[in-house]
Amino acid sequence: MGSANKGLSKIEVVLKWDPSPLGEPDHDLDLIAGTFTADDPHGAPDYLVHFDSRSPDGTITLNRDSRTGQGFGADEEMTLELDRLGDAYVRVIVGVAIQQGDGDLTFGEVANPEISVVEDRDELLAYDFGTTPGATAATVAEFSREPGGVWGFRRAVRGFEQTDPQTFGHRMGEA
Repeated sequence: MGSANKGLSKIEVVLKWDPSPLGEPDHDLDLIAGTFTADDPHGAPDYLVHFDSRSPDGTITLNRDSRTGQGFGADEEMTLELDRLGDAYVRVIVGVAIQQGDGDLTFGEVANPEISVVEDRDELLAYDFGTTPGATAATVAEFSREPGGVWGFRRAVRGFEQTDPQTFGHRMGEA
């Protein structure tokens, strides 16, 4: 983690999973970041970054968006530049939601899902969704603005059952 004086600055979030078995529908997992203001730090997010998008000010960017889990390395990547985020924002929650095509696909039914959260070379979080196998969405990380304006990190794993990506985006603040 960043030094006590500087706090966190540039964060990389990487999501990976294996493709669905041959002949089965594709598994589509999505990274989602929600930003929260001091006026409503645990309510609805001020804005969401998801589905191949970026924040209005360019501080949070979804760099890679996979719909199948196919390919080498990361399936989805997101960059958060917390040190550039406006003073009105005091909290950022990062999570993963599974697109629901037919039925309720859970993390326990997706082969090898894993996420990592890194600043510079320091791994802040590595998680394999093992404690949320029945969930269709999960928060994993919380970044909050501490006194003095520096950003801190907290592991914030919480599973949500029978939650589609859009609903999840509006419930992330509950974590």
